[in-house]
Amino acid sequence: MSAVTDTPEQMPSDSEQTTIRKEKRERLLSAGVQAYPADLVRTHSLKQIRDGWGHLEAGEETQDVVSTGGRVVFIRNTGKLAFATLQDGFTPDENGERLQVMLSLAEVGEEALAAWKSDVDLGDFVWVTGRVISSRRGELSIMATEWKMAAKALRPLPVMHKDLSEEARVRRRYVDLIVRDEARDILRKRSAITRAVRDCLYDRGFLEVETPILQLVHGGAAARPFETHINAFDIDMSLRIALELHLKRTMVGGADRVFEMGRVFRNEGIDSSHSAEFTMLEAYMSWGDQQTVARLIQDIVVASADAVGSRVVETSKGEINLDGEWAWVPVYPALSEKVGEEITVDTPLEKLQAIADAHEIEYDPKHGADKMVMELFEELVEPSLIQPTFVYDYPSIAQPLARPHRAEPGKVEAWDLIIGGMERGTGFTELVDPVVQRDVLVAQSLKAAAGDPEAMQLDSDFIEALEYGVPPMGGLGLGIDRLIMLLTGVGIRETILYPLLRPQG
Repeated sequence: MSAVTDTPEQMPSDSEQTTIRKEKRERLLSAGVQAYPADLVRTHSLKQIRDGWGHLEAGEETQDVVSTGGRVVFIRNTGKLAFATLQDGFTPDENGERLQVMLSLAEVGEEALAAWKSDVDLGDFVWVTGRVISSRRGELSIMATEWKMAAKALRPLPVMHKDLSEEARVRRRYVDLIVRDEARDILRKRSAITRAVRDCLYDRGFLEVETPILQLVHGGAAARPFETHINAFDIDMSLRIALELHLKRTMVGGADRVFEMGRVFRNEGIDSSHSAEFTMLEAYMSWGDQQTVARLIQDIVVASADAVGSRVVETSKGEINLDGEWAWVPVYPALSEKVGEEITVDTPLEKLQAIADAHEIEYDPKHGADKMVMELFEELVEPSLIQPTFVYDYPSIAQPLARPHRAEPGKVEAWDLIIGGMERGTGFTELVDPVVQRDVLVAQSLKAAAGDPEAMQLDSDFIEALEYGVPPMGGLGLGIDRLIMLLTGVGIRETILYPLLRPQG
């Protein structure tokens, strides 16, 4: 982003600039000039002009007249000639085209040139009409014959290297999008990725549905919900922590394959990979299991990578190759290999705690053996899984909505997808037996009553729905923000356009 030629010491402060700009707005209005007119029409976008006349050679002029407009992102005023760079809005296919505008005394006249110099600031939107030419330096330009103010900006644009810290970028994302190509690029890539996800599912016969955000009973995941109150019914409700239970109700109703991509809300920690609200994809397919949805999530991730670049992703942890077959790693054998002794579903809690102590891993003393196994795996094994890996055969506590393992008691038929040392998604063979599901949820509700803030509540309506019968099915969940983090190399606060932040002051 270029600025006017004044040095930083000569530039007024932001508040002073805002005062000056407001005075300019008042001066325009007093003179009968609209500062925000609604009747300006463009014959061409900046990109259309570049596409149509980009072949002009240095010094070549045409008699082709166009009308266009954009945000002023560079100004240089001289005696009889003024230069400006306009920036267009960004689109799915374009990051915001820029084009030079030239205003000469001979073409626009003394009054219009003087008005330009006195009224136009960086950040303003202006409209111009003129001939398309190439400058003597070979810069495609519009030699203006007329100009008008399209929208007066009352606040100055920041100087990137000085004003746009990460905190400032996130808090004023709209400014970030104006001045940083990288910010616009992330937003465009996010759009391309979510479109690729949807297209992948549509192509495989999935039906997109929408389920309630406000819920009487929270469930579908082990997480602390946000609580709210609905005055119309005078009842307490929760914001959803997962999409699962209503999607499964839809499967009971006869849908063959369903998915939803939407926001979920968890009242938990916020850090570089966690946000209180984030975008989740969940998909369910009848006559499927953990193997079929593993194939599906791999197709989704690869399609997303294709949409924004390459299947080979460069990360701080090394190169990740999304092509080929993805590895499958069982929880207990992998943990046993890491700690150098056999760990099974029957390993006593005391032994697991001793292993945690030996590796200086903090844990909640209230955790049972199954939770301890998950903690140890997450701390000791997961960070080393850089290439795409399905971690499977988790202890039963990991997924209360997954089918118990057919051959190995104490485990469930479920996996987590780890890429780059981080969980990106999960999937399992669904538990569709309403009697077993009721027992599992009753046990969860007892934990909730005992003070476990992450335990699920008993959803009697969901159990009733299962009692009508539902075919065998597989289900998956994919964190869209973490997928975007993987494919763009930025943190979660950069992938979410407007992340939740602690209030200033």
